[in-house]
Amino acid sequence: MTTIFRLDSSIRTEGSVSRAVADTLENAIIEAEGNDTRVTRRDLAADPVPTDAWATAAFAGHTPEDERTPEQQAATALATQLADEVAAADVLIIGAPLYNFGVSQHLKTWFDLLITDPRFASGAQTVKDKPAFLVIARGGGYGEGTPRAGWDHATGWLRRILEDVWGLDLDVIETELTLAEVTPQMAGLRDLARAQLAESHEVARTSGRSVTLKLRNAA
Repeated sequence: MTTIFRLDSSIRTEGSVSRAVADTLENAIIEAEGNDTRVTRRDLAADPVPTDAWATAAFAGHTPEDERTPEQQAATALATQLADEVAAADVLIIGAPLYNFGVSQHLKTWFDLLITDPRFASGAQTVKDKPAFLVIARGGGYGEGTPRAGWDHATGWLRRILEDVWGLDLDVIETELTLAEVTPQMAGLRDLARAQLAESHEVARTSGRSVTLKLRNAA
């Protein structure tokens, strides 16, 4: 059985580009793998990680287990649950819109709490070489030569954690100009935005089909 871990962090449930592209990717993997596929989902918009859980779990790590407060026990139990979900996966899909030029608070909180579990601390190899996909959506344009080139402070950080700290075999699917359809000032970019979105869905379909080869070779 193939287990997919799917993490969504868009605050939008309808009209979310990161969710839509992740859906295409997930469906392509399931279609290629057949019915023997299980998906573990965590939606950080519908079920956010408590903002105080990271600090509580971090201090609990320096406290003997029999001396931990109920709050510390609950925080470390949640960290364990998050770690179990990721560790059990054969392939990871992480949807991450760019908010305010960086990583959203609720996504950063998930990462911070997860890293308190020893299986995901720096140097651990729990998910090393497992295939993973980072599905990025940006409302504007941030490529080289644009006025906001270099303003995306999320993608680089996410790659550092997923690739350099956790050692995942990471592919990044990026879609820009996602606000063109609803922003009058971006009307002239709508054709380009539609083309980029179509390309992202095609990349997701192709990647979903091809990742099954990685999974079978690793079996």
